[in-house]
Amino acid sequence: MSPQANPSHPPRPAPAAREIDAKQLPLSCPPAGQAGWNLHPRVFLPLSAENPEIACPYCGAKYRLKKETTA
Repeated sequence: MSPQANPSHPPRPAPAAREIDAKQLPLSCPPAGQAGWNLHPRVFLPLSAENPEIACPYCGAKYRLKKETTA
C-alpha cells in the first residue's frame, strides 16, 4: 500500500528561523516566556558568525544570527 497525503491534514510549512542579534547571545532554548507545560531541558546553542544558523535538538526551533549592519 502506498502512503498518501491526508487531505484533512495538509503538511504545515516549516517555521521561519527566529532572528537573533549579537546582544542576545549566548542563546538558549526554550526562549523565556514559554508556557511551563511546553518546556524541554534548557540547552545553550552555539550561534556565532562562524555558525550563523542552528536548530534546537529538542524542539527543532530554528535560529539565525542577524548580520551586522554599519551606519
